[in-house]
Amino acid sequence: MDITDRRIDAGKAFDWGKTSADYARYRDIYPPVFYEKIAARGLCTAGQRILDLGTGTGVLPRNMYRFGADWTGVDIARPQIDQARRLAEELGQKIRYIAAATEEIDFPGRTFDVVTACQCFWYFDHARVMPRLARMLKEGGTLLVLYMAWLPYEDEIAGASEKLVLKYSPGWSGAGEKKHPIAVPDCVYDAFKPVYHEEYEVSVPFTRETWNGRMKACRGVGASLSPGEIAAWEREHRLMLEAVAPEEFLIKHYAAMLELRLK
Repeated sequence: MDITDRRIDAGKAFDWGKTSADYARYRDIYPPVFYEKIAARGLCTAGQRILDLGTGTGVLPRNMYRFGADWTGVDIARPQIDQARRLAEELGQKIRYIAAATEEIDFPGRTFDVVTACQCFWYFDHARVMPRLARMLKEGGTLLVLYMAWLPYEDEIAGASEKLVLKYSPGWSGAGEKKHPIAVPDCVYDAFKPVYHEEYEVSVPFTRETWNGRMKACRGVGASLSPGEIAAWEREHRLMLEAVAPEEFLIKHYAAMLELRLK
């Protein structure tokens, strides 16, 4: 399903379903501390019901499953949900996955203790979504917004890869990240109040193969380019990695979390 949003990539269409196989294989990369910090806040743990928005291939529910919460994941791209279900089944995890736009979900009121949005919150029509989330959350419930990105100005390999994405997708708005707190639209604060935020640096291990896969599965490449363009980008990217990267390396990232509570 093509998505076009003038706020993202200068309005260039993208479809996460096009890259779901690579997404499932290469984008489960958050380090253990990413999940541990969530649990340390008392979130997504045993006895809680969680709704994960923009779940993709189920990375967050799958990795947080060990903490004992009851998870439901929702994503607009059915191929992403298909991959999420496959991976959960392979692990014997009981996670409910639904293919639907966040703007259209309609669970009964006071269903969830926590709503999570990892790497996806900016995609939503917030004016439509926030009243729905406020209704579906239990009294005092939590909206948890999560994010992680490489640091192109601090990491040579990440910077070189990013430049190559921009060569093929000049309007890609995923470039140029620096460490900063998560910002949300003003309408979020109509129903929610911020209670905690944190930003921290992490180094994530890759090989040439897995970093190529991670970059290929980004919005500026696999989700938006034609097959011919993807193949051309990948040839250049592999050659670049052979020139500048050892077989195994670390990529500097920063991670961020914003915890908001229902008023």
